[in-house]
Amino acid sequence: MLFTMFMMDKPKHQALRQQVRPEHRAYLAQAAHRMAFAGPLTSDDSQDMIGSLLVMDFESREAAQAWLAQEPFMKAGLFASVSIHAFANLWPQQAGFPPA
Repeated sequence: MLFTMFMMDKPKHQALRQQVRPEHRAYLAQAAHRMAFAGPLTSDDSQDMIGSLLVMDFESREAAQAWLAQEPFMKAGLFASVSIHAFANLWPQQAGFPPA
């Protein structure tokens, strides 16, 4: 089952995000087989990362929560808020892919 994980950073925590980002990316890479899509939420001008959005496949909400509890940004205390929701992907994605 797909779950969205929507996380908003605490204000003025850009330095912490940059510091922990390599560990965060390595953790995501270990779960690449579960990933539907992922990326930072940004300011409207794309200059600042302000949060994270993940859509991943887990057998249950509890499994998603357990995985997220070990996520480096989460462990570092970066997020002001976190929400997890079951998600049904009913429309094939045609936009938003990074350039090849």
